[in-house]
Amino acid sequence: MSDADFQKIMQQAQKMQSNIQKAQEEIVNLTVVGEAGGGLVKVKMNGRHDVLRFFISPTLLGLSEEGNKEEEEGEGGGKGGKGGKPNIDKAMLEDLIAAAVNDAVRKVEKASREKMTGLMSGLNLPPELSPFGGGGGANQ
Repeated sequence: MSDADFQKIMQQAQKMQSNIQKAQEEIVNLTVVGEAGGGLVKVKMNGRHDVLRFFISPTLLGLSEEGNKEEEEGEGGGKGGKGGKPNIDKAMLEDLIAAAVNDAVRKVEKASREKMTGLMSGLNLPPELSPFGGGGGANQ
């Protein structure tokens, strides 16, 4: 291997390292919304898997829509005003929250995998060296 070949390889490695770092930053700044129960429960999550916000439909809790809007805007007392008995039991609500979190986690993982696979595709790695199992090379 000549010095010129070695320099070329080192330049490619530095460029790839820079691209990976940029992709990792983009993933951290990513925001996804996981849902369960047809959107009755939602969770907003970033690329670091931090939960940023939950949404539970006021109708699920037996609250009026107006009560939830006041609570979201920070103006109201969280009781929801008109409403009635919750439309869901504790165990069901817990299951919906878990499902929404899991949906958000899967979305973050998928976006991360797609971002990194796109970077690896330019390397033409053989399948056994690819961190994603299928190679990622142009021969796919």
